[in-house]
Amino acid sequence: MEEVWFRPYIWTDYRLGIAFTLFIPLILLIWAFVQKAEGIQRLLMIYWRVASLLAITIYLMIAAYPVSFISGLIAHLLVPISLWFWVDLNEEIDYQPSSPLKLIFTAWRWAVTVYSLLSAIALLPFIGCAFSQTAIKTPYCRVWFEAPLIFKDYFHHNSKPAFLGFLGITCLIIYVVYLGYFVLFKLGKQGRSATPQ
Repeated sequence: MEEVWFRPYIWTDYRLGIAFTLFIPLILLIWAFVQKAEGIQRLLMIYWRVASLLAITIYLMIAAYPVSFISGLIAHLLVPISLWFWVDLNEEIDYQPSSPLKLIFTAWRWAVTVYSLLSAIALLPFIGCAFSQTAIKTPYCRVWFEAPLIFKDYFHHNSKPAFLGFLGITCLIIYVVYLGYFVLFKLGKQGRSATPQ
């Protein structure tokens, strides 16, 4: 594969993504259930629903679908929104007594917000890869597919990229329908409250 100068930065982004968007929130969710911290539990459940777009993006990138650049950008923008949008959960978490869980959760929430926004900014120059059939074949764009292909080798060794891409597209359609339903119908009734009225 042709060398591109920013390859190490893309790999660093994927590594940070695994830590900030997968492992740390998973540990925090388990910890919140053990501590019975309901506000943190509910916010993390919302986070996991929203962040599933990051996993969908990986499957789209395995199949080298150009739409993966758009879904990745949108995912990185939606994650911070999902963590700070809910007034009732923010207040519930703020009024909880100080504890190691609250401290680490708050630190993670700020860290993943900064990480997500910086990743979105880093992805912006590559959005052209989503709209050009010739660009998607260049090393400039294809370097983003390297880590997802290694993920495929580890976890889906016997699966074809086209099949995994089909799963990614199917999940993306379901995600978009659910998000559209939420924005058009539920958000107007709920407002910024995570607790349904």
